[in-house]
Amino acid sequence: MSDPTIAVPARGGTTTQSRADRRRWVALVVVCLAMLMNALDGSIVNVALPAIQDNLHFTQSNLTWVVDAYLISFGSFLLLAGRLGDLVGRKKVFLTGVALFTLASMVCAIAPNQGTLIAGRFGQGLGGAVSTSVIMAIVVTEFPIPAERTRAMGAYMMVTLAGGSLGLLAGGVLTQAVSWHWIFLINLPIGIATFALGVVLIEENEGLGLGGGVDVTGSLLITLSLLVGIYAIVTAAGHGWLSAHTLGYGGVSVVLLVAFLVVEARRRNPIMPLRILRLRSLVGSSIVRGCLFIGMQVLFFFGALYLQQVRGYSPLRTGFAFLPVTLVVAGLSVGVVSRLLNRFGPLPVLLPGLVAALVGLLLLARVDEHSSYATSVLPALLILGTGMACATVPLLSVAMADVPRADAGLASGIVNVSIWLSSSVGLAVVSSVAASRTKSLEGHGHAAVSALVSGYHLGYLIGAGCVLAGLVTFFVVLLGPARAMSPAAISRRAATAPAVAIPAPAAGPAGPRPLAESPAEAIARDA
Repeated sequence: MSDPTIAVPARGGTTTQSRADRRRWVALVVVCLAMLMNALDGSIVNVALPAIQDNLHFTQSNLTWVVDAYLISFGSFLLLAGRLGDLVGRKKVFLTGVALFTLASMVCAIAPNQGTLIAGRFGQGLGGAVSTSVIMAIVVTEFPIPAERTRAMGAYMMVTLAGGSLGLLAGGVLTQAVSWHWIFLINLPIGIATFALGVVLIEENEGLGLGGGVDVTGSLLITLSLLVGIYAIVTAAGHGWLSAHTLGYGGVSVVLLVAFLVVEARRRNPIMPLRILRLRSLVGSSIVRGCLFIGMQVLFFFGALYLQQVRGYSPLRTGFAFLPVTLVVAGLSVGVVSRLLNRFGPLPVLLPGLVAALVGLLLLARVDEHSSYATSVLPALLILGTGMACATVPLLSVAMADVPRADAGLASGIVNVSIWLSSSVGLAVVSSVAASRTKSLEGHGHAAVSALVSGYHLGYLIGAGCVLAGLVTFFVVLLGPARAMSPAAISRRAATAPAVAIPAPAAGPAGPRPLAESPAEAIARDA
């Protein structure tokens, strides 16, 4: 008969571990809710712009600020907010971002004039940047076990990728059924619930602290550099890419960035330690991911224009047309891709994903005004969705593999900045080139619809070229790190590694681990 004095602690330990597991997974849902709000906001407003213009009497030029104000603030504060999460605690930063986003959404919903709405959109971008910047760091630290971390990253990427198409659908439904105010009001209950659950469920990390002082100069330089550079990007379409306005602000941004790097190299407590830029896996995966997300932005931008301007789809029907992409990404990201990644490592999943994304864009470049949605557009969307799901989750795993835990917030900010900057710059350039192609053909007597389609074709081809550049970067930079993350390679390293005493361990769900231990080191040790 078993000794009850032994059985009771065992049951208690099992119960405690079970509660901890439940808390972590519910906490993942919480941070994904915040990510969903941010992802939706990137596209939901686009569908409602005509209604907003009529109601608040925007001119066409001023209307762009409803989008640009969000883009400028969101892109400018990602790096700073991510590093603040490392210093003062990621939970504090995340909850602050959620609160800012929710309050700004309320301001947007009740905005009586143009200025209030634009200010609210700037506030939404700031809140979105602050919360988004630390989400990946929270995921990495909450899920130290490799198999669980992969599933968690899959859920995060599912929300990130699916949010764009869901935003088109939700924007169409809310604008047509109620009013444009509801595209902002819907954020209030989600934001309040996310904040309340986050207070209870998310565990705070032990920040590096502000004992060494705050790098105020570096913080101001990088934020101003991004702010000025992003302003140049989002206003380039109106002024021209080679105008004095665009080149002037772009030049100021570059000067500020160089000054930031010089300051960081000399500081003992830099806001961004330059050592993180020597991580081949982080920088390389950021470049590949940036190329891939240009292709995704090209898909949503030109795909929506094609369906509405060429095929005559309503905004609501356009949203439903993109729904298969959402379903494919959702189904693969949290299921098949995670299992394949855990079993085979990133290489056999990532490479086919990049190839599939390239093939999907090339297929869309063959679609014309007479093509059927079911036989021409839908297959390309499904292939692209499959490629995005198969490529993004492994890229995220590779990006965070060698990052020390103490720098996870900064790395999370770099990951998000790479996505945002590449998407914004890439789409701005591609859309300008495509529009020039359309205008040129119309000037030579081509029919308007034919000229539009030809411009879209060029856009898809450029997007495919960007994905191809990502493939080349993968082979040049990431092939080695991806191979090193295969289960066989990890087992070999674990078998040959000498036993080393780890000083000052920090307890975690998988046993003692050092504060600065990277996920890759944890995988090798746990193997």
